[in-house]
Amino acid sequence: MKILILSAMDKEKALLAELLENTCEEYFDGISALSGKVGKHDVWLAKCGIGKVNSAINTYRLVTQIKPDLVINSGVAGGAGIPVGSVLIADKVAYDDVWCGPGTKYGTADGFPLYFTPSDKIITLAQNINSDSNVIYGLICSGDKFISTHDEILFIRSHFPEVKAVDMESASIAQACAITSTPFSIIRVVSDTPGEGENISQYRDFWTDAPKKTFSVVKTLIEAL
Repeated sequence: MKILILSAMDKEKALLAELLENTCEEYFDGISALSGKVGKHDVWLAKCGIGKVNSAINTYRLVTQIKPDLVINSGVAGGAGIPVGSVLIADKVAYDDVWCGPGTKYGTADGFPLYFTPSDKIITLAQNINSDSNVIYGLICSGDKFISTHDEILFIRSHFPEVKAVDMESASIAQACAITSTPFSIIRVVSDTPGEGENISQYRDFWTDAPKKTFSVVKTLIEAL
């Protein structure tokens, strides 16, 4: 199986690189990707960039070049009612900052459903092989803003009461995968909890205790495929 793993930032990519064996650097449409093996699978690891535009464009460029069987987005997210260190495997993904005007549903990108749906196969596999109580399944919402206050979480929850975490790339990666008919999975670790204490400090300090637990979940899933 050909798998593309995407992270938003270089520091996430550096941590994820530890999962790969027999690595070498390749370039696809000018984007650097680290290729290697995880178990029996051919894996490419690349940075998609922060935010919806960067991640959508670069996901599309990489997917059309590599033609993976699966895209996995892994990195960090802000928790919406779940604690720091929790691993969230998204069972659906939505935009928290999209509204196309009267007659449209908040959160819906033009021409697409409200929710993008990750691979059921990966979710089922994760549930079967992972008994860690810190692994949570649910909705992740994305928008072009670092969420840092309780009021911002309340606004997102007013539209998406079931939201578990927030980030800046998951929905746009999902949309690019939908356009290319590529199965995808979103696996994020909660680095901070907006509105609960000083979440910007939580976010900064989190990297001193790198989120390797999440990336070990990614590796376990890939090896089990």
